[in-house]
Amino acid sequence: MNYKSMLLSKKTLECNVHPFGRMLPLFFMLFSSVVFGQANLIDTTRMTSHPRLLLLQGQEEEIKKSIADNPVWRFAHNQIIGECDAMLSLPKIERVLVGRRLLDQSRECLRRVFFLSYAWRMTGSKKYFKKCEEELLAVSRFSDWNPDHFLDVAEMTTAVSIGYDWLFNDLSPSSREIIRDAIISKGIAPSFNPKYNGWLKLTNNWNQVCNTGAAYGAIAVYEDSSQLSARVINRSLESILVSMKGYAPEGNYAEGYNYWGYGTSYNVLFISALERLFGTDYGLSQQPGFLKTAAFYENLETPAGYSFNYSDANGGGQDGLQPAMFWFAEKLNDPTLLYSERGNLLESTSLPVKWNRFLPAILLWGTHINVKAITPPGYKIWNGKGDNAVAMMRTAWEDPHAIFLGLKAGSPSESHGHMDVGSFVMDADGVRWGADPGMQAYESLESKGIKIWDGRQDGERWKVFRLSNFSHSTLTVNNSLQRVTGKAAISSSSSDSLFLDAVTDMSSLYAGSLTLAKRGVAIVDKRYVLVRDEIETGDSSCTIRWAMFTPAAVSAINGNQLQLISKGKRLTLFVAEPEEAHLRTFPTDPPNSWDALNLGTVLVGFEVTVPAHTKKAFNVLLVPGEGQIAVKKNALKPLSEW
Repeated sequence: MNYKSMLLSKKTLECNVHPFGRMLPLFFMLFSSVVFGQANLIDTTRMTSHPRLLLLQGQEEEIKKSIADNPVWRFAHNQIIGECDAMLSLPKIERVLVGRRLLDQSRECLRRVFFLSYAWRMTGSKKYFKKCEEELLAVSRFSDWNPDHFLDVAEMTTAVSIGYDWLFNDLSPSSREIIRDAIISKGIAPSFNPKYNGWLKLTNNWNQVCNTGAAYGAIAVYEDSSQLSARVINRSLESILVSMKGYAPEGNYAEGYNYWGYGTSYNVLFISALERLFGTDYGLSQQPGFLKTAAFYENLETPAGYSFNYSDANGGGQDGLQPAMFWFAEKLNDPTLLYSERGNLLESTSLPVKWNRFLPAILLWGTHINVKAITPPGYKIWNGKGDNAVAMMRTAWEDPHAIFLGLKAGSPSESHGHMDVGSFVMDADGVRWGADPGMQAYESLESKGIKIWDGRQDGERWKVFRLSNFSHSTLTVNNSLQRVTGKAAISSSSSDSLFLDAVTDMSSLYAGSLTLAKRGVAIVDKRYVLVRDEIETGDSSCTIRWAMFTPAAVSAINGNQLQLISKGKRLTLFVAEPEEAHLRTFPTDPPNSWDALNLGTVLVGFEVTVPAHTKKAFNVLLVPGEGQIAVKKNALKPLSEW
């Protein structure tokens, strides 16, 4: 049944009800008038037979050889197969929404289908085929895939398309029809409805995920809907460029650590599918900054096993294996990009099979790489220019006790942004001392009526404690919020091993209160961290709070000196300037009923009142270990001399 006959099928029309109307012919009208995809950019007549997504017919043999020859890849393969065995007894996925989202079910479907279809192709065992087919038929019979939150549709379409493609040659005609019709009516059709397809012009992860999902659906059903499929694939190729502009110029991903793993993984899935199928990615990987983004992600991960988790990112722990990094490493012929992944593979007794739905892709993209031979990068600082600028530095890559320091610049107005400009995270001795509170689960706020996507200056987003500057390791002036339209760049940095540093100008974040606000952070002599602020007040005096968010316990406070303790390690926080500063703690207890708990954390710092039209410098030292540090006078030099 091709897509035109499907549109005219009374049976299909009755069983596929869509929020944009009962009659699917409306989809045909929308399809005809879509803005994107007018040009035929891809020669879809080169489409191969199934399987055609990511892993073509016969390419399994190369993976099997790597599994047989290399214990690292054999371990990864066996972990996936073991999880597939555990999946066999799971009940079928059901259409259960959490709040307004079906996303958990869509992601679980992708995990199961990707794993099980991989197991089927690698082993030929019918038990994996049957369970995968069962899951595909179950979700294909859902009333819809929740187009009101289109990420749900996109991830479900990706899942069902991979399963349909990889099982295609052994599916019965009736199963093919049910699954194919679901891809078209529940996955592709809603993407032409203006009510749901605003992501076509978005610059964030929605664009990457939704375009990839739609394209996967189109590739999967091509032989039955060639005109529709060509239109969708070309539209995705054109539209995804909108979001990829955000990687320029240095690879910085504005939405931060976790959303890099989401948006970029889907972007790579799209590119990889084009490469395998057509022998070219039509220039996508050569977009400015895109291939540099792997270094950005690698630098967000710290030697102690934490991440620089600014903006909407979870906690501070690393995500574990990131399959997309193997694609980048192979594409660039740069195994040093996988230094963190090396540890995740070689030092783990298990892989994240319970939650990492992309995991089989490491065997599609990584088996040419000798994981045991991977060496660390040769640099210690990474300065990420871009819309949400950051800088990261470390004293070593291979030492889990090394000092790591990350500085957040940018703007709260960026997608998933927080009022965290000027904040920093710091690790030393295997401990996180300076932390970021991380995100709060969206549903926990939306269920209480908080409009978390209202990012105006007086928007409800900034009433959430974890999202405002009140919870971050930065400056707060007159107990006020940072200016949401403010923006800070990394104005300078140095790779001097004895004074690794980065400086940002935050003045626009405090417009109306301060005429100048600059912050510099440095790792000095490979021994301690220095945070220097230079401020100048305007027409009125200002009360300025310097604070650091920490999960460590305060063991002692003595004037301008404070000691933290965590995991049996110690860190001394010392205020060299201003002289009148007296260290204290500030609570992290939830100020509102909708705020999440922040157990085991505290803010440490000081408050000073600075008269109008006055310049002031703050110098705060963070010294890990038990010993004392003799501070060099020239270490406290003005930022202009850094």
